[in-house]
Amino acid sequence: MKTILLAAAALAAFSMGAARADTRPADSHPMCLESYLVDHTKVVNPSTILFYMRDGKVWRNDLPAPCPGLNFHGFVLTGQQGEVCAPDSISVLSTREVCMLGRFAPDNARSHAAR
Repeated sequence: MKTILLAAAALAAFSMGAARADTRPADSHPMCLESYLVDHTKVVNPSTILFYMRDGKVWRNDLPAPCPGLNFHGFVLTGQQGEVCAPDSISVLSTREVCMLGRFAPDNARSHAAR
């Protein structure tokens, strides 16, 4: 009887833990890109940057706020240590304006397309 009760209690605890894991916010672990796999980037507009990967995939980053000057001056990643993640920051060349990256999403329309 004790064995059945212990098994039932363990199963209930496991079920509650699994339910909690499922209710986590989807962005609690941001998606990151390995910086050495980034082939090149393209600034679409002050709020969107495309990251072209060596394997042909393209990731879109929608900045949380427009970054003026991004279209004209380009950018460098700041504080980069092997990965590019949200909310890493970028610095606009020549103006030194600092802007935050947003979430990465696959840009399937451009993947494997001509660069």
